[in-house]
Amino acid sequence: MKVLFIIVGCFVIQANSIVNKVVDISHWNKINFKLAKEDGILGVIHKATQGLEYIDPTYRDRSKAAKKQGLLWGAYHFGVRASGIYQADHFFRAVGNRSDVLLALDIEPNGNNTMTLGQAEEFVLALVDLTHRHPIIYGSASFLSSYLGESVILRRCNLWVAHYTYDSQPRLPRGATSWLFWQYTDGVKGNKPRKVKGIGPCDRDKFNGTEQTLVNNWGHF
Repeated sequence: MKVLFIIVGCFVIQANSIVNKVVDISHWNKINFKLAKEDGILGVIHKATQGLEYIDPTYRDRSKAAKKQGLLWGAYHFGVRASGIYQADHFFRAVGNRSDVLLALDIEPNGNNTMTLGQAEEFVLALVDLTHRHPIIYGSASFLSSYLGESVILRRCNLWVAHYTYDSQPRLPRGATSWLFWQYTDGVKGNKPRKVKGIGPCDRDKFNGTEQTLVNNWGHF
């Protein structure tokens, strides 16, 4: 069998390897980090902020608890229709200047408060100025097509795609050629396993690479 290695940024992805050891959660989820780790989970991506002022009330305490268990920690911002610059600043102040924290921007339909393409670009550029890192962009393939397909700035970010399917690969948005993380289930729809010990049914995410790559490059994708 031939093994294909793809260079993405400054790290290597082994194309025939996928790791299913990441979850994403918020204050809506109850979690026992010890049990989740015992169930094989390596990384947790937690909601940190939304808009210009909101901070997930469980974020800080859970960040400390996850670190005690030796889990990889990530933070995502839920984008809204407001200045992307100010949202990036709010996210940065809440998360802190920690290079070990994976950073992500959640872009999804939110009625009249949906983040615009221009605001998403502002957020990315502002966060790069603050951290010297690009956030991962999260969203569904269908929704993100009108963002990634029109934006060179957003295409510089790695993709975290949501697609609940039984297929072996997710559908990609227009403009994307690969995915880094794939939210393959929301705990109800999508392939199994859908549960994690210490959490129950939840969002689970596959990583497009090896476990070593996931651990070694977490926070710097």
